[in-house]
Amino acid sequence: MFNNAGIVDDNKARIIDNDKADFERVLRVNVTGVFLGIKHAAQAMIPARGGSIISTASVASCVGGASSHAYACSKHAVLGLTRNAAVESGQFGIRVNCVSPYGVATPLAADYFGLSEGEAEKLFGSMANLKGVTLKPEDIANAALFLASEEGRYVSGHNLVVDGGFTIVNPSLGMFQYPDDHHRDQA
Repeated sequence: MFNNAGIVDDNKARIIDNDKADFERVLRVNVTGVFLGIKHAAQAMIPARGGSIISTASVASCVGGASSHAYACSKHAVLGLTRNAAVESGQFGIRVNCVSPYGVATPLAADYFGLSEGEAEKLFGSMANLKGVTLKPEDIANAALFLASEEGRYVSGHNLVVDGGFTIVNPSLGMFQYPDDHHRDQA
């Protein structure tokens, strides 16, 4: 079972500018929806003594400042639900994991930033750590397929981050590059 539904709220960076109703709406879909999906999938899988439940989280489950407050909270909660359910469901042979994509130029992401999908793809590419590769929806689907497949049969409670290294980089360090002379001196 794949929990892949999710929404975002308006792009408001300051918490004081956010509305409680918008916050709760995002959590209802992104957290309560995932909770219900995991619950009902587990109910069906327990008698079968096996299965795989996957939820879409986000790089926002790993770092702060990459999204709105409601979205970040919701994706941290998806990770928490995933881990809790994995602990409980393992005794029944049920694996529970999540996949956390970096920015993918979907209509939802483009709308969030007020850009076209092409412009969103360029924006994500400019901030990406891994250059020369563009993250596509198919890459996330392939990650989910791995988690659901026999190849992932012993993976449970895992947050498969598909981000090209985005969440491990401190962007305040800038793009450090050795001067050309340094490479020659080291050769």
